[in-house]
Amino acid sequence: MHPFTESLNGAPVGVVGAGRLGTALSAGLRGAGIEVEGPVGRREVPRGCAAIVLCVPDAEIAAAAATVAGAAPIVGHTSGATPLAALAPAGAGAFGLHPLQTFAGGSDPAAFLGAGCAVAGSTPEALAFAAGLARTLGMTPFEIDDEGRAAYHAAASLASNFLVTLEAAAERIAAGAGLEPGEARRLLVPLLRRTIDNLAELGPARALTGPIARGDAATVEAQRRAVAEAGPELLDLFDELVRHTTVLAGREVPAAGQEVPA
Repeated sequence: MHPFTESLNGAPVGVVGAGRLGTALSAGLRGAGIEVEGPVGRREVPRGCAAIVLCVPDAEIAAAAATVAGAAPIVGHTSGATPLAALAPAGAGAFGLHPLQTFAGGSDPAAFLGAGCAVAGSTPEALAFAAGLARTLGMTPFEIDDEGRAAYHAAASLASNFLVTLEAAAERIAAGAGLEPGEARRLLVPLLRRTIDNLAELGPARALTGPIARGDAATVEAQRRAVAEAGPELLDLFDELVRHTTVLAGREVPAAGQEVPA
């Protein structure tokens, strides 16, 4: 038996919230041999649990914590940005468990394997529980305090959520070349995967390729004209990305609308 399972003394872990993360978390825990009560609805209370994990939207954490008050000795949330104080209505030890992973659907028990996991606890015992739960799911826990939560979550959003936004913009601009969104996606995703692999191996500066990295001002300007024609609403985004990429490449930053210096 896994040591973490033994620490539960035969009691299940309750999961509140049957959305993407709640469904995935329940499947992951069961796959690791943990008894789970749930996922139950946001207004339901898992009973007889060693701990309850609230997988609800940030704005609903306090209300959900009040609903499960007295139902378990420790209660946690899965928000990356919300302080532990939001769990005060539960009247129990509080912990945070935020998998640094994306869950677009499904209930693959292996979805957590290899991911980082931000953990926090109002007591040493609550922190140890969160870290143990993360390790049981195959994640690597790292502690984030309330003061650092907003910066941590912003970094995660930039790396994941905004990447999706950028790819949607790329599909929009690819229409200027006559590519349908699905076709553009199929062609761009292998490029995206290799870029991420290069980033992981080399770091941002060395992984950067393309016209800005090599100082090809004429190509960047041609790209800008194409963006202005195919997706004019994306021109400000393009210009801002050019400026930041120019800094990453170690080149002089041009003014808005100006060419990248060679």
